[in-house]
Amino acid sequence: MGFFLALRYKEFKIMFENKVVWITGASSGIGIEMARQLANKGAKVVLSSRNEDKLREIQLNLTNPEFHMVIPLDLEQNSAFDQLAQRVYDQYGQIDFLFNNGGLSQRSNVRETPLEVDRRIMEINYFGNVALTKAVLPFMESQKSGHIVVISSIAGKFGFFLRSAYSASKHALHGFYESLRLEEEQFGINVTIACPGKINTAISLNALNSSGEKHGEMDHNQETGMSAEDCVAILLKAVEKNKKEILIGNKEIKAVTLKRFFPKLFWKVIRKQSAT
Repeated sequence: MGFFLALRYKEFKIMFENKVVWITGASSGIGIEMARQLANKGAKVVLSSRNEDKLREIQLNLTNPEFHMVIPLDLEQNSAFDQLAQRVYDQYGQIDFLFNNGGLSQRSNVRETPLEVDRRIMEINYFGNVALTKAVLPFMESQKSGHIVVISSIAGKFGFFLRSAYSASKHALHGFYESLRLEEEQFGINVTIACPGKINTAISLNALNSSGEKHGEMDHNQETGMSAEDCVAILLKAVEKNKKEILIGNKEIKAVTLKRFFPKLFWKVIRKQSAT
């Protein structure tokens, strides 16, 4: 490793060293990989999802497991988030990063999907996400620093087959967090919105179908997508550089540029893409 590359790596590691990083959706996919890479960089990781047993197993396999904390939570049940945020603050005396990663995808046509499914996806992906941010915000304001990282999706940049409610929930996050960024920069709080494309995780297996049940199938798009390891490495570099938004993926992320500059061509291309 060259001198300047080694120095750059050291600076990157120092950024997260001894920082308190709260990760939702930490029991699978991108969330597990976030926890692993951040723990390796010396962060104190707060692991959250519904699956407490899985979180504790993950904790034990992280670097310095005694530094980390498990806080089970359900994004669909957000009434206790203020108390959970207080628990994290009482444990560490600071909350430096919030990685809003937890969420739920969809695989169903609009005409076949009852409104209850739309509401559930919005409750988890938008309201649960926002509720936790609002619970953490007072602590970040009081310490005059903090960084909120939002895992949106390429579906937050344009709609796609079988993703109507999912895409809507991700679009909503952009509006909320772009507003929040402007309001909170006076307190030294930064916001990064990440838009992953096709990433090799189990997101399609757990996606809701028109009956509100798990889709239960691994999409080809996910199976052949970028690894979670590479995705998180790119994300953390973007956070380090305090980027406002980052697209992560392979050639599929070029569709965002295509839509912006060549919209007619975009719609011609996108309708030919496989939904799964």
